Amino acid sequence: MLDTIRRLVDEQGRLSKAATAIGDDADLYAAGLTSFAAVQLMLSLEETFDVEFPDHMLNRRSFSSISAIAGCLHELKGEEAA
Repeated sequence: MLDTIRRLVDEQGRLSKAATAIGDDADLYAAGLTSFAAVQLMLSLEETFDVEFPDHMLNRRSFSSISAIAGCLHELKGEEAA
């Protein structure tokens, strides 16, 4: 999952460095993620992982790091399985 998230961050995030060079807990916004790029990233994540981010996850914190994104996806996938 983390590799896929990193690939999507590279494709959509428009960061100043490659996602592979960023730690899992590093601030993606500090690395150059903009609000617009975060929306593009969210759409790519939804399509790739076949999920839909609910309103309560549509915030800066949910997309602040690779770990935060993975946590949201785990939560969404867990809710799907329930």
